[in-house]
Amino acid sequence: MHMKTFGRRLALLSASAITFALASGAVQAQQTVKFGALMPMTGALAQFGPTSLNGINLAIKQINAQGGTSLGRIEVIVSDTQTNPQQAVQAAKQLVSVNKVSVLVGPLASGETIPVGTSVAAVDNVPLVTGSATSPALTSLADNDFVFRTTPHDAVQGIVLGDLVKEQGLKKVAVMFRNDDYGKGLSAAFEKRFKEIGGEITSMIAFEEKQPSYRGELQRASQGGPEALVHIAFPGEGIPQLKEALEGGFFKKFVFTDGMKSDDVVKAIGGQFLNGMVGTAPEAAASDSSKAFKDAFQREYNREPRDPFVDTFYDAAFVLALAIEKAKSTDGKAIRDALRFVASAPGEKILPGEWEKAKKLLAEGKDIDYVGAAGSQDFDKAGDVPGSFGIWRVEAGAIKTVRIVNQSN
Repeated sequence: MHMKTFGRRLALLSASAITFALASGAVQAQQTVKFGALMPMTGALAQFGPTSLNGINLAIKQINAQGGTSLGRIEVIVSDTQTNPQQAVQAAKQLVSVNKVSVLVGPLASGETIPVGTSVAAVDNVPLVTGSATSPALTSLADNDFVFRTTPHDAVQGIVLGDLVKEQGLKKVAVMFRNDDYGKGLSAAFEKRFKEIGGEITSMIAFEEKQPSYRGELQRASQGGPEALVHIAFPGEGIPQLKEALEGGFFKKFVFTDGMKSDDVVKAIGGQFLNGMVGTAPEAAASDSSKAFKDAFQREYNREPRDPFVDTFYDAAFVLALAIEKAKSTDGKAIRDALRFVASAPGEKILPGEWEKAKKLLAEGKDIDYVGAAGSQDFDKAGDVPGSFGIWRVEAGAIKTVRIVNQSN
């Protein structure tokens, strides 16, 4: 081969190599980090799916607007769990195996989170952070340390609920609760606390969801002279239960928990029937971090973040992104191992929305401590966090926070 011809071919090959390298670099620069969001867009918790997703989307929008992660922008892929454990597992498996997500945010219900945690997150080494699964059973879950939550658990809420019922001057109450991990855990914690402080529980009635009627359970719950019904439910079944309770004259006074803290419940039943009713739900105390989140949410959605779990799911998404930035990797174990680093003292405080600041500090090799929208996200060895609870009341047909009760694990 003539040397000039060889030279031309070499030059062409070199130019092709450079073009390929540049193209590869462009592809790498455009890569995305995939988050799987397991949300109940249908089913008994459908009222909370879109609102919780708002919290996730706000966090990701802020992060991407400030340059995204070092590995690329974040893409959120949403899958409907239908508030069903089997569907939640199937959705999680598809997100991991087909969509190739690096992390899972959600699910909402404890009854969904437990099987997803043990059969998907722990098996496939995919970190999972839920903002609303409150069952105490998650604390001892065999999850290989891949399941975390950004909301306090129900062993604590049960104490707050017991104290609230006594504060209402109620001495005898009946309890109706979902026959799942959430309902059983919270009802047991409430029963223990209320009895400790001198209260009497006339009956503990478990129910299954999607029943054609709950009159039988309500009738049994009304026996023994209870002064009120402690109602541990989700809106899907809780609304028809309240209608039957009022129409049948079984109960006129109710005490609720986080699963029923929804404006849709008040609208469906009517404020005139629920005014004065109280309940508990995880809620952040006023702070610079909660204000930063609320202000950002107001700007984005033109309304206050009044729904439960909006702030905790914001935190779930933000802290996972911080862990990815710390790990500089989408490897599940590396992300898992970075979660406590980015959310615990010591370190410079990072408030909601301060992604650019956090990214710069991590690049400099410095410690950070994310202070969440919902309060401290200092994960303990079980992946649990401390927290506070709001006491809420229905007033003039709307849900209002009365006060915040601080509790620890």
